[in-house]
Amino acid sequence: MLLDPYHSATGDLCSVSAEQGSDFAKGVAGDFNPLHDASNSRFCVPGDLLFALVLTRQGLSQAMCLHFEGMAVADMALHIPTKATPAFALTGGDKPLVRVDRSGELTLDQRIIEQLVRCYVSFSGRNFPHILVPLMERHGVMINPDRPLVIYEGMAFELSAVDYPESAMPALRLELVESRLEVDGKRARAHLSFEWRLGAEAIGSGAKTLLLSGLRPLERSALQGLMHRYDGWRERWLGARAPAA
Repeated sequence: MLLDPYHSATGDLCSVSAEQGSDFAKGVAGDFNPLHDASNSRFCVPGDLLFALVLTRQGLSQAMCLHFEGMAVADMALHIPTKATPAFALTGGDKPLVRVDRSGELTLDQRIIEQLVRCYVSFSGRNFPHILVPLMERHGVMINPDRPLVIYEGMAFELSAVDYPESAMPALRLELVESRLEVDGKRARAHLSFEWRLGAEAIGSGAKTLLLSGLRPLERSALQGLMHRYDGWRERWLGARAPAA
C-alpha cells in the first residue's frame, strides 16, 4: 500500500519518523519545504501525509474538511482510529493536531483512495513555487528567504460520488481554479480553489488555505535566490536517488 513505507502503526496509534516524513514529502508529493527535511531541528510531519493517513485508515467521504491546529513532530504518537466518525480530532499526545469533519457516502476502496491521495498531494507539492511565487509577486511581498515559513491551515472538498470503476481512476486529476492572497502585515493567508476532474467531467471541488509568515517587501533577486535554492534541494535529492553509473 502507498503509505506503508511512510509510517508505523499499532492499533489506533501511528508514528512517523523524520526520515519517513521527509521521504513522503519529496518522493510522493514533490514537496521540498525545508520544514520537512529530516535533518531540520524544526522538522514537522507533512500535513499532506496526515491527510493521507486519515483517508487511508478511515476511508474517503463525499465531503471532508480538515483544519490543522498543530504540528506533528517526528516519532510522535498520533491517535488515528480506523473507524470513521462524523467528527474527530487527530491528536498527538493530548493535543489536537487536525480536526476532521466528514459527511455523505463513504468508501474504503484503497484503489480509489490511493489515486485521490496521489492526485491531491502532487497538486499540493507544487504550491511552492508554481502558485505562491506569482501570488507574492502580484502583491509585492515575499517570505523570509533565509527561514521560509509556509504552513497548512486547512482544506476541504466535496465529491459528487465516491464510487468509481478502477479503470477510470488513472484519468483523475486536480485543477487549480483560483488563487488569491490576503496580506495582513507580516502574515498572509493564501486561498487556493480547485476542481476534481475525471477526464473531461468535473466530479467535485475543494479549497486549501496556507499561512505565510515573516513577510517583507518583495526583493526579486532574493526571491529568485530562494527559488534557485529550492531547485537545488530537489536536484540534490534526485541525484542522491539516481543509480550509480
